[in-house]
Amino acid sequence: MMMSTTTPRRKKPAATAVIAMSALMAGLTVADSALAQRAPQTSRRASAAQGPLINRVAIEGNSKVEKALIEGELQTRARTPVNQAAIDADVQRILEIYRRTGRGLAQVTPRIVDLPNGRVDVVYTIVEGDKTGVKEIRFVGNNEISAGRLRGVMQTTETNILSFLKSSDVYDPDRLANDLELIRRYYLKNGYADFRIVSSDVTFDASAGGYIVTIAVEEGPQYRVGSVSIDSRIPAVNAEALRSDLSISSGSVYNADAVEKSVQAVSRTVARQGNPFVQVRPVGTRDPSTRTVNLGYVVEEGPRIYIERINIRGNTRTRDYVIRREFDLGEGDAYNQVFVDRAERRLNNLGYFKRVRISNEPGSSADRVVVNVDVEDQSTGAFSVSGGYSTADGFIGEVSVSETNFLGRGQFVRLAGQLGQRAHGIDFSFTEPYFLGYRVAAGIDLFSKFSDQTRYSRYENRMTGGQLRLGLPMTEEFTLTARYSLYQQELTIPNDEDKPYNDCSFPIPGVTTSTNCLTNGEASLAIKESQGETITSLAGLTFNYNTLDSTRDPRNGFYAEVKTDFAGLGGDSRYFRATGDARYYYEILEDVVGIARVQGGHIIGLGDNGGEGADLRIIDHFFMGPSLVRGFATNGLGPRDISSPDANANAIGGTTYFGGSLEVQFPIFGLPRDLGLKGAVFADAGTLYGYKGPTQFDIGGGSILDPDGGGVCERVAGEPQDCIRVLDSDKIRSSVGASILWSSPLGPIRFDYAVALSKEEGEVQADGTRIGGDRTQAFRFSGGTRF
Repeated sequence: MMMSTTTPRRKKPAATAVIAMSALMAGLTVADSALAQRAPQTSRRASAAQGPLINRVAIEGNSKVEKALIEGELQTRARTPVNQAAIDADVQRILEIYRRTGRGLAQVTPRIVDLPNGRVDVVYTIVEGDKTGVKEIRFVGNNEISAGRLRGVMQTTETNILSFLKSSDVYDPDRLANDLELIRRYYLKNGYADFRIVSSDVTFDASAGGYIVTIAVEEGPQYRVGSVSIDSRIPAVNAEALRSDLSISSGSVYNADAVEKSVQAVSRTVARQGNPFVQVRPVGTRDPSTRTVNLGYVVEEGPRIYIERINIRGNTRTRDYVIRREFDLGEGDAYNQVFVDRAERRLNNLGYFKRVRISNEPGSSADRVVVNVDVEDQSTGAFSVSGGYSTADGFIGEVSVSETNFLGRGQFVRLAGQLGQRAHGIDFSFTEPYFLGYRVAAGIDLFSKFSDQTRYSRYENRMTGGQLRLGLPMTEEFTLTARYSLYQQELTIPNDEDKPYNDCSFPIPGVTTSTNCLTNGEASLAIKESQGETITSLAGLTFNYNTLDSTRDPRNGFYAEVKTDFAGLGGDSRYFRATGDARYYYEILEDVVGIARVQGGHIIGLGDNGGEGADLRIIDHFFMGPSLVRGFATNGLGPRDISSPDANANAIGGTTYFGGSLEVQFPIFGLPRDLGLKGAVFADAGTLYGYKGPTQFDIGGGSILDPDGGGVCERVAGEPQDCIRVLDSDKIRSSVGASILWSSPLGPIRFDYAVALSKEEGEVQADGTRIGGDRTQAFRFSGGTRF
């Protein structure tokens, strides 16, 4: 009974709730239906309030900036309502794009075009105006370093008469930020440890038609290094044994770059000794009274942190492994900030990326860290057309295609063709910088080159072949390269109306007579003997040492290269050759650079059994001219065949040369430094001697005495000549002169004027004339362009 009386009372409220819920749902349905009916009208009223829909967005008047670049920045889109605020904002975005491309005077006018269907077109009309670059870069507070030098450090340049050939005078905030870092590093590299940039201000001056950049600096005094100490707090690491890794010493000008290199070198040494978690920390104590910095390197146990993962992000073209191989660390290795920083510099120096940034984040545990590498790929291919003129080769042009990051694999590929008055050819190069996964650069070069030497030695030469090379960086400064070359040379003597240089042996009908075959130019017997095709197979080593502060415009540092070659691994040549070239640069005063250079070479002919003393072919000899002593013509100095009236042109080369040069380069007063014009004065001295080719030839007949037997080689009328006389003098040739150098946007151009002070005058003949003397050339011009 209790069950029957209580149950109805519980169901009655439930039924009431269901009825009420049903009524509520019915009401909502009716309300939703009413809202649905009113929605289109509301939407239409909202659309009308915002404006008509946009049919399309058009760009007009742009020729200097691609339309796709502009469209990518616009917020106004087709099929959206017209919004005047968005249009005004787009105008500012377009103007900012033009400012970044150096056209700050550009004007943008938007307009709305009504269409019959009730929609509109939004059109941005652009008047691009003239290029507005950086008109002036000012420095405030620089008392020790001139403004001109600081401008030379920057990538941003001022507008000048060459602005139509460059884009570096375009104001770019990112480039200016990088320039400020370059200026800071320059000061710290030169001892200004207290240096700081106070401010940088950029204003657009409409009257000047460009930007004015003002950089305020605070230099502070220049510091030198006081004491240098190494404090090893790890028993297994001997502090004194690490001193050889230091790149800076007591008494030298403080150099932040040298301190950084020292930290890297010590870190590598300690890590190789089995201490992966050791960190090297530089410390410095400044003494303003003595203007010295006491340096210390603290070697201590670092935190035991491992690299859990290296994430590569942002690379759309470059392969992951190309980036990872620049790290001296891998996943699972001990984390070392010095090696991470080094990897970031390497990646930036590759030239594959617009931007490289390495950051860290915590890993899955306290002793794990994740390294994130964010990069942005940039174009690495180049197509260039270049041309130039030199007194040696005349006018010459080149077309080349190159790619420094081939297929995103970090490989270098180049194909080039040259065409000129006296030289032409084609060459192909390929380099794999990490051969078999090691930091070893392997490459191949293929070439076919023709050169006309008839102005100096009465022959033409075509060289076709290839080279394999393997470069191994031993240290940051020293590189060893192994080479193997195989090439064919075809030496020919022209014999036609224009160049009758072999008509004594092969008369030219209507041209050659019994009296003129010698006087119209005749090749030496040594050259005639070398006619035809020969194959050279040689292996060699190149030792390269480089401490230059800049490869493009060095001011301080040392560069040396030594090459050794052994020919005889098959082929027709048998010799051992060694050459060397060393240059030392020192900045005497600001922008005044002294250069001392020495060079030399020697070649020894080898017999079939490897012994010395065998004759050398003429094309295996050294030929020298202005590359050794300026003021002399190409092939203008060295041994000559004086057994014919054409002795002044018949250079036959030597086996030994050496020389030296002193040069001082300086800016030209009154000219803007960023024009790249410099002057120079120089003094050269050197010599080439030691002809080791044959002097007697099996021509047949004749009664000429053999000069090797002590006689005199003289021509006997009516008989063929079968020997030559060689004027082989080891006299030192010297010259002095002046130059104008131009690092133009089109390429390096150099003009030399030199006066020979000493030379080989030649042998006096019975009639008082001289033959076999050196050939001089006071003016020398070389230059190239790229556009």
